[in-house]
Amino acid sequence: MSVISQNIKRFRKRKAISQDKPSKIAGITYNTIIKIESGATLNPRVETLSAIAKALGVTVDKLLNSK
Repeated sequence: MSVISQNIKRFRKRKAISQDKPSKIAGITYNTIIKIESGATLNPRVETLSAIAKALGVTVDKLLNSK
């Protein structure tokens, strides 16, 4: 699993929200979140990461960096 997928999952679980909520807030499909978190999408677009980060209340840097 990639650092990005681990971080998205970690921040989402900290907020105690399902995968559906950040997808709606970010304006991306539920399947996109699932694919990124599962590691099926290894290199999501910067725009997608930015939207997910905003939905989770973190920076893109926090999604890209390990701990």
